Amino acid sequence: MRIAISTGGGDAPGLNAVIRAAVLSARTRGWDVLGIKRGFAGLLGEDEIVPLTVDSVRGIAGQGGTIIKTTNRGSPFAYPVQKPDGTWTNIDRSDELVENARNLGIEAIISIGGDGSLKIAQQLCTKGVRVVSVPKTIDNDVAGTITTFGFDTAVNTAMEAIDKLHTTAESHDRVMVLEVMGREAGFIALHAGVAGTADVILIPEIEWDLEKVCDKIMARDASGKRFSIVVVAEGSKPRGGHESIIGASLPGQDRRLGGIAERLGYDIQRITGKETRSMVLGHLQRGGSPTGYDRLLATRFGAAAVQAVAEKKWGHMVALQSPHLVTVPIEEVLKETKRVDPKHDIVQAARMIGISFGD
Repeated sequence: MRIAISTGGGDAPGLNAVIRAAVLSARTRGWDVLGIKRGFAGLLGEDEIVPLTVDSVRGIAGQGGTIIKTTNRGSPFAYPVQKPDGTWTNIDRSDELVENARNLGIEAIISIGGDGSLKIAQQLCTKGVRVVSVPKTIDNDVAGTITTFGFDTAVNTAMEAIDKLHTTAESHDRVMVLEVMGREAGFIALHAGVAGTADVILIPEIEWDLEKVCDKIMARDASGKRFSIVVVAEGSKPRGGHESIIGASLPGQDRRLGGIAERLGYDIQRITGKETRSMVLGHLQRGGSPTGYDRLLATRFGAAAVQAVAEKKWGHMVALQSPHLVTVPIEEVLKETKRVDPKHDIVQAARMIGISFGD
């Protein structure tokens, strides 16, 4: 048996732990393993195909990033190509990918990625490619699984930032606005904000009013608490408003959310008169060594993916449905995108302890 592993989309702490577990599990069965570099670019002649051996994955479980690189551009079904006049167009190179995989003797692919990679995996399945997927996103917005590896690390990174902002905010009687990742899902903001004891948490699933955010800040000020911590998800927006977008995306990329913290900080200072500072945590949430929880989950996912290949669970994604790992059809996963339930007990607990969601 010869299988290949691909990592696509944004990187997440724990990717290398998945690769390691999959390679070791496959080698135990006597299978050969190849690594497709930079998403599926390696199968399109845009990068390399490399052998993955026991030696090549030794010691990588605790490393951030991915040893076979990744990309959030270049779906084989809509591959960006620059035309002679400098403009860009998308072409379908999926048949080329399928042929190259066949020529390399690849009998199955383990695709590690988020919703974009899952969609590509499903499309490849319709072309006869044997694919098993592993969910990967720090945003935790993939349906069918309770959580994804990388999420816990991202939350801890954001929580530690909130802890540090508390001391400087209190020292200067300032308002601190922290922007965290998550796209259209508010899981990172919610979990890190509650764990870090933020005063205001703004998420995409709950539209907020600027005046109510400022009311919370001024209420704290009147009670003698002259500083406030506001955690805002990059995809959140005020009631009746729009998400904040950072410039133009590169060819093949989704729109880039961001900039809400600076805009919000300016508005808070204008309305309250309190000195306000904003910061964007950004890609620090993607980097660094995965937490113990993420290493364990990623290892379980990697081994489960190989087991799914052995059981011929083509077109399935491994998932955590606590306490067990299961497989679910990718087609079912893609029917919805997971979002924070505004009635979830974490949201209710946050409200009961005085955290404002600006609504």
